[in-house]
Amino acid sequence: AQYLCQEGGGVPGSQPIPIPISDKGCRAASEPNHWKMTAMYSKTTREITVTVRPMYLPVQSVPDKNRFIWAYQVLIENNGPETVQLLNRSWRITDGLGQVREVSGPGVLGEQPVLAPGTKYEYTSGTPLNTPSGIMVGSYQMETTTGERFDVEIPAFSLDSPHQPISLH
Repeated sequence: AQYLCQEGGGVPGSQPIPIPISDKGCRAASEPNHWKMTAMYSKTTREITVTVRPMYLPVQSVPDKNRFIWAYQVLIENNGPETVQLLNRSWRITDGLGQVREVSGPGVLGEQPVLAPGTKYEYTSGTPLNTPSGIMVGSYQMETTTGERFDVEIPAFSLDSPHQPISLH
């Protein structure tokens, strides 16, 4: 099955990227076969841990036309004592030529999840690039039940395809 999981890296007004995930949808994309042998990036802010695992999608990429597609799985864990709600997201996507695209908006995948202490939220999204490599970094704006807002950092993560030329220094 294919699901439209474009939340983070899409260009406003562009078509969603169909990412083959599972028959359970984008948030249930924790199928181990899809994510083996990929790097994980993790960062904790105020006891909220964000872990990202990117994966290059060769079947959907067209290197000859400078179209490179990645999926990324995000796990948000509330290890703190307060219930929080994810209100907004903000991404900074830099391609291999240094071109920067910023994407922001409410929630993730149309949801603004609430995370009670000890709970997790997981989703999968994707992004296209015109170069064979890039970097993504971002933040989530959270709100406590008392109305306090704060930003949780999303760790910078590398988008590397096998089409990136390697140079030794």
